[in-house]
Amino acid sequence: MAAPSTSPRGTLERSVRERVPPLLTDLYQFTMAYAYWRAGRNQEPAVFELFFRDNPFGGGFSLFAGLQDCLLFLRGFRFTEHDVEFLRSVLPPTTDPAFFQFLLGLDCSGVTLRSVPEGSVAFARVPVMEVEGPLAVVQLLETSLLCLVNYASLVCSNAARFRLAAGPKRMLLEMGLRRAQGPDGGLSASRYAHIGGFDLTSNVQAGFLFGIPVVGTMAHSYVTSFTSLEEVWPQTLVAANGAGDLVDVVSLIKSWLSRVCELLGAEPGRIHEGELAAFSSYAIAYPQNFLPVIDSYSVARSGLLNFCAVALALCQLGYRPVGVRLDSGDLCRQSVDVRRVFRLCSERFSVPAFETLTIVGTNNISEQSMTELTKKENEIDAVGVGTHLVTCTKQPSLGCVYKLVEVRGRPRMKISEDPKKSTVPGRKAVYRLLDPEGHPFLDLLCLKEEPPPKAGLPLSCYPLGGENCPAAVTPAQVICLRQEVFSKGQVTERLCSAAETRAKVQSSLQTLHPRHKRLHEPDSYTVALSEKLHNLILELQEASGNFLLAN
Repeated sequence: MAAPSTSPRGTLERSVRERVPPLLTDLYQFTMAYAYWRAGRNQEPAVFELFFRDNPFGGGFSLFAGLQDCLLFLRGFRFTEHDVEFLRSVLPPTTDPAFFQFLLGLDCSGVTLRSVPEGSVAFARVPVMEVEGPLAVVQLLETSLLCLVNYASLVCSNAARFRLAAGPKRMLLEMGLRRAQGPDGGLSASRYAHIGGFDLTSNVQAGFLFGIPVVGTMAHSYVTSFTSLEEVWPQTLVAANGAGDLVDVVSLIKSWLSRVCELLGAEPGRIHEGELAAFSSYAIAYPQNFLPVIDSYSVARSGLLNFCAVALALCQLGYRPVGVRLDSGDLCRQSVDVRRVFRLCSERFSVPAFETLTIVGTNNISEQSMTELTKKENEIDAVGVGTHLVTCTKQPSLGCVYKLVEVRGRPRMKISEDPKKSTVPGRKAVYRLLDPEGHPFLDLLCLKEEPPPKAGLPLSCYPLGGENCPAAVTPAQVICLRQEVFSKGQVTERLCSAAETRAKVQSSLQTLHPRHKRLHEPDSYTVALSEKLHNLILELQEASGNFLLAN
């Protein structure tokens, strides 16, 4: 049953309907569907598979994401009168009018979707989705499903790599909305970056739709908009416990500034008053959320001193400042200097809160700079990442494809002059084989009718990309990767929240052997065919070769 429209789930489903209507596809899907319909083939049972050919970013794995939107898309798949009228205008005028009536009656009640669980580790050439149903319908679904999976899986995988580079303890903030490829790209990036391992987002709409924790305080523009302390209004604040009269905060801050300058041997005259005014004004507005950017002018000579003065005033009134943000220069070196000053203030002024202040680093962070940051001495507690995360600058597309593998119960295979573009025919079962330590070491593709492999029993298989030489393996455990998630027009698995899928991602990644998780030069993961599936491919290739020779 669909969730009520006022619920978060109802809002999400409405969002999918609005963003991914049935017309969000390529025109040739309709021309093929029409040709099937004219030939009387539109109801033939067919099976397509969705997979990608190479692991992204030169890595050893990918993550599968976007399934939930695919399910909501299938559940709401309908053509309206307006849709059909537009199709009349773009399809050739010779198109039979009865075809448009046929489209008005289409839905996905005859479609069955089997899938790898969303948030699972996935590998190149392993089908992550199987779509079964009437030929014309499952053909029409191709582009939309690819659109929903490609970017989601790519961003999720990119985020997971950033998480691996950052380590498990450092907080990661996604802040790429302004750099994303349009509003929907930005929203999808926030969602799947969180699922891939980021803790927080700056994107308010993503917080509303997906329950991702939202954070943010101020930009440089806020700081540079102030010129003097006279612009601070109001200039008073009550103590955190609400007791006592209003306190003249500006005077209190000035007093603390003198003490901080004396402690650090700084020159008060070189401090930027406008910056101090900005910090003071913001602290009065949000005394429990004080985390300013401190590099608008000079971190060492102005920003850090101004922060300490305002933060110490807040502490005196019973509030707890949050920390600072560094956005330029050598973040590692600056963070060490900033932490040293925090500890000095904590010790000299007996303010324990200064020991736990947060230092956030943001400055065009890439996977490479994240890796370097992790290796260097630094005191950065949280890192904000934007452009390189949401635009996936190292690889702009995952390259998922959607290929026909069976029609009318007969296997179909694309036999390309480029062997890499050949497809694996037939309906399949997909199994993940684990070693005695619980690490996956091989994904096995079998024909659907084959019995599943059994733990502890040796089996013979043919690794993809090998030299047609069989390999003998013995799994300690066997996991069936496919599950039915959509049937008869209904979603058959519970839809998970972003937080739940995020937990699945981390659990799935933890099972991977470190050699497959390495960000650089990882070991290749083995994907193999069962003996029967390997023989089927040889038969189809031989039949195709004989056909070409005969003609």
